[in-house]
Amino acid sequence: MSQATPGDFGGSYVARGFELAFQKGVRRYVLIPLSINIMLFSIAIYAIFHYTGIWVADLIEWLPGWLEWLEFILWPLIVIAVLLIFGLLFTSVANIIASPFNSLLAEKVEYRLTGVKPLDGGIKGMIKDIPRTIGREFQKILYFIPRAIGYGLLLLFVPVVGQLLWFLFGGWMMTIQYADYAFDNHKVPFDRMRYQLRQNRGLSLSFGVIVALLASVPIVNLVMIPVAVCGATAMYVDHLREAE
Repeated sequence: MSQATPGDFGGSYVARGFELAFQKGVRRYVLIPLSINIMLFSIAIYAIFHYTGIWVADLIEWLPGWLEWLEFILWPLIVIAVLLIFGLLFTSVANIIASPFNSLLAEKVEYRLTGVKPLDGGIKGMIKDIPRTIGREFQKILYFIPRAIGYGLLLLFVPVVGQLLWFLFGGWMMTIQYADYAFDNHKVPFDRMRYQLRQNRGLSLSFGVIVALLASVPIVNLVMIPVAVCGATAMYVDHLREAE
């Protein structure tokens, strides 16, 4: 439980997450969030390929004749917007549905790393805490939406800098999303959790950026939710929990 130093790299905890997620005694808790992710990802892929072209064509048809010359500019912007909407929608749904199971996974990983059993954990504790864990997911969404709008506008209209800021924001949100399960298991308030992550900004951001990169790789992205939960929990045990 040491404070992270500038030399600490969050990517090492992503690798740790891969190691932990498939260890005996942990991997059975990975199966449910993994299955949810695969199912919703498959639906998302179908929806994106089926509807994106239709919606883009419909939106282009709304252009008045004197603005038809904007079509070549609007096509990529609309496609990016549609992909972002689908991505945010299905990621949010997956995280809401899987949140109780991700909390249980974080609990089991922490127990494996520390040997300390939670006072009110296990399946019964997970069921009892479902309202709180789902409420926490909505708290993350409310935190995310206004910032996503601001960074999204920069992404679309400020070349290079906007794309870089959006990417870093995505990495930050990945860390908040997956580190929060361990914090929430200890009833740490959402704003206090974010403060502690900011105190370890380099470690936190590098972890989230690597998760975001791997989440964009086909096949690998299917396992990234449980892997990220495991890695973020290990990071919490080593560097973050001392602030409680």
